[in-house]
Amino acid sequence: MEYIISTDTTSDLPKAYVEENNLHLLSFNYIIDEVTYDLENDLPYKEFYDKMRDGAKPMTSQVNPEYAKNFFQELISKYDTDILHIGFSSGLSGSYNNTRAAALEVMEENPGRKIMVVDSLAASLGQGLLVHKAIKLKNKGQSMDEVCSWLEENKLKICHYFTVDDLVYLLRGGRVSKTSAFAAGVLNIKPILHIDNEGHLVALSKVRGRKKSLKELVDNMEKRLLPGESDVFISHSDCIEDANSLANSIKERFGIDALIINHIGPTIGAHTGPGTVTLFFMGKER
Repeated sequence: MEYIISTDTTSDLPKAYVEENNLHLLSFNYIIDEVTYDLENDLPYKEFYDKMRDGAKPMTSQVNPEYAKNFFQELISKYDTDILHIGFSSGLSGSYNNTRAAALEVMEENPGRKIMVVDSLAASLGQGLLVHKAIKLKNKGQSMDEVCSWLEENKLKICHYFTVDDLVYLLRGGRVSKTSAFAAGVLNIKPILHIDNEGHLVALSKVRGRKKSLKELVDNMEKRLLPGESDVFISHSDCIEDANSLANSIKERFGIDALIINHIGPTIGAHTGPGTVTLFFMGKER
């Protein structure tokens, strides 16, 4: 049976990719300078990060059940088909649970229609990479049940490795202590973080200096890259030069071209801040 694929704006996939693959996006809203933005009324990403650099403190919110219900109902009304939704990590937001509850309600009100909601346990282009894999399987003719089973079996192979330029933004979100943030600023220490099997943000290691932190991302990739894998995504928060430098290092070491390089959207960028660089690939494990 025919079906469509949807995901959240937290997947950070480029607009052109979304349009080309007929993806449907559930919008995560955010507030900055007392103005609310969403998918239809979005702030240019550079302006968003410039505001953060000037001291603005964005506020983000999870998707509520009513909003998700309207989203699914509109898709069913328009396309009269089943839906596979790949959601933002339940370890980072309550949105997955709200989205799943909404899907159950819509199915009750639309007998014969099926909505499957997958907890990606991923974020940014890690979530986007899982969506990409689902699209490739769908295009090969796999059913929604088959694709969903593959996602559940393989989602913990989606590796996220990232570094931030300034710990002050993670400090605001309670991710690091004041002592750690202060010491990092004084000593030019850059943390290496990842998303664990529960979908939580976890610190892995620390290195001194930006160049070493980018190299550490590639070193982690070398340890975990699944043989034969060539789908590599990179996201960044208004630091395209560092993202391109990372991509070049990957090309030199593995002979792999980054498939997608895109900016980190406001929902995640509000917590990691400008200067974040993130690497995503399929690994043997996270």
